[in-house]
Amino acid sequence: MSTPANSIAISGLIAPVGRVAAPLREQVIGRLRQAIREFELQPGQRLVERELIEWLGVSRTTVRDAIRELATEGLVTVVPQKGAVVATPSLAEAEDLYEVRAGLESLIVRRFVERASDEQVARLTATVDELAEVTTDQTTIRELLMAKDDFYVVLVEGAGSAALQQLLESIQARVQVLRATSLSEKGRPMEVVRELRGIVDAIGRRDAESASALCAVHVRTAAITALSHLRAEQAATLSPAS
Repeated sequence: MSTPANSIAISGLIAPVGRVAAPLREQVIGRLRQAIREFELQPGQRLVERELIEWLGVSRTTVRDAIRELATEGLVTVVPQKGAVVATPSLAEAEDLYEVRAGLESLIVRRFVERASDEQVARLTATVDELAEVTTDQTTIRELLMAKDDFYVVLVEGAGSAALQQLLESIQARVQVLRATSLSEKGRPMEVVRELRGIVDAIGRRDAESASALCAVHVRTAAITALSHLRAEQAATLSPAS
């Protein structure tokens, strides 16, 4: 039997949920959230209940609860007559999310400077070195995102704030497709490395003001590329057929 268009296309894409300490509902939400962040579930893709039930090995109620939670997070959109689909931010939403992200990441950097140990500063610097090493013409966007996410893992750990971590993860998940768009711009990955080096250099000097400001510039620079692509897509969609 053929797979319906825009549904989950790879059998076994999402592994069944195992027996671990976390509540089953939270496991399912986490698994779907990860699949969206890692583009195993693509923007605009339908989330077919029966397929998720089969592959996750959970009940219909659990799947529906998870979809409702992801909808509140902005990761899933429930479309009348179509069902749940992986959300794609509108231009207005993306503009706001990037501006919030700039302020949030700047605050996280400031907290990192205030609270992180010297060992954590060294680890943060190492993540930028590792990103530079993997950044080649052959590196996939997914690999670049994963390497850059290592930077954020150390950053939020050193900032020592579960609340800021939760907020950052939510926003980054919602703009993941735009992060990928920005990194796909020719020359942008090496610019990212240079920008992050500037941030970690300021952090190493324990200069919270400079590090925070450089972080805001980094996010807003990424936004310029991502939002320009989104505007072009929107214009193409709205323009009449020739």
